[in-house]
Parts: sequence; C-alpha cells; structure tokens
Amino acid sequence: MAVTIKRSSVIANLSLTPLIDVVFLLLIFFLVTSQFEEEERRLNIVLPSATSASPMVHRPREIVIDVDQEGSVYLRGQATNYQELRRLLAAAVVDNPVNQSVIIRADASTSFQPVVSVMDLCNQVGVSDYSVTTREGPTGGN
Repeated sequence: MAVTIKRSSVIANLSLTPLIDVVFLLLIFFLVTSQFEEEERRLNIVLPSATSASPMVHRPREIVIDVDQEGSVYLRGQATNYQELRRLLAAAVVDNPVNQSVIIRADASTSFQPVVSVMDLCNQVGVSDYSVTTREGPTGGN
C-alpha cells in the first residue's frame, strides 16, 4: 500500500527574504561590536587610582525642604531650624557627595529671605543641585 504525501501550498509561498534580512542585520551587528572589543584589548592600559574617591554609600534621594507663609522651614514635614537643617544636609552630602539634590518648595506669599537662606545653606554644605519648585499657571502680578 503506497502512502501519498501532499505538499502544502503555504510552505511553497513562504518568503524567506525578510528572514535573511534579519540574519544579515544580526551578523553585521555582531561583527561591528566584536571589532570594538578588539580595539579595547589592543591597548594595555592600567587605570589610575585616586585616594580621594569616595563610593556612594546610599542611593541618591532628593531632599525636599518646605518654607511656609511665615518663613518657617520644614524637612520631611517636621519643623526644623537652620542649624539642624545644615547638619542634616551635611550628613546627606557625606553619604552622596556628587549626586545629592535638594528641592525647595516655598509658599507663594512668603518673603524671599528664607528661600535664599536655604539656598545659602545648600551652597555651604556642598549641594550644588538644588532647585525651587513652581507650579504651572498664571502669575500673581500683571
């Protein structure tokens, strides 16, 4: 008894051109990246070391400082004075000497002096990445 095998017309119509294109793109990608690795290995470089380099001991976290209408300063929702704020900012800079950032949120009706005092504290302890937040909308003056 003979078995007859029928070939499907779907396989006959399958185009391999897109598949071949993808294979060639992958081949080019691996050739280019492997050549970069060879260039890195050609140079025998001993990297320098630094004695003042300090590793980051904690994940950088933004410190949010609030200033209310009366000019009182709040850190993490707790009222604080400038000496305590300076101590906490200095401790944060020790933990993250390069990446520490401070966000100053001041009430629109507060005087400018408390905000400047907080910015001055940031400069004194070494926080260069500080910003004053605003909200989008019309301004109070015309």
